[in-house]
Amino acid sequence: MRLILGSGSPRRRDLLAQIGVVADDTRPPEIDETPAKAELPRPYCARMARQKAWAVAAEDDDIVLCADTTVALGRRILGKPQDIGEAAQFLLALSGRRHRVITAVAVRRGARIWERDVVTTVQMKRLSDEELNAYLATNDWQGKAGGYAIQGPAGALIPWIQGSFTAVVGLPLAETANLLRAAGYPLWKDIP
Repeated sequence: MRLILGSGSPRRRDLLAQIGVVADDTRPPEIDETPAKAELPRPYCARMARQKAWAVAAEDDDIVLCADTTVALGRRILGKPQDIGEAAQFLLALSGRRHRVITAVAVRRGARIWERDVVTTVQMKRLSDEELNAYLATNDWQGKAGGYAIQGPAGALIPWIQGSFTAVVGLPLAETANLLRAAGYPLWKDIP
């Protein structure tokens, strides 16, 4: 049995390492991440994780772990900004407001799949022009849903969350551990 991480995210690898899990292989799947017309954020996020899990090539006994993180402002999905202008738009929309960060996890073994999604409410402080421009200048917004990563410099812009911090980073550890165990992964076996 091998564990295949269907993600190129170093944050997800780091989070897994916190619970003693090291993937045997990393295979980021190539899928179309375009939301369907009128698709809501939570079902969209779950669909992305599921499609990623099915898209990763694996043997029948391999365990494939995939996840997707989406930032939702009401019914609006804020994906990864295409450029600094879109990052600024996202951050200005989030400024001073609560929003939801949804992370869906899908674990596949053979033809069976286990899924879970976690919704965390996040409050971003009202951003001054100086804070916005300084954050954008870090380039930390690149490749991040909603244009920010709570574990980086943007952590100074987030005074409050309700829910799972690790889900906001990109992989809810408690739920992921349960899914891996359900799929037969020997979690906790090698930890002293």
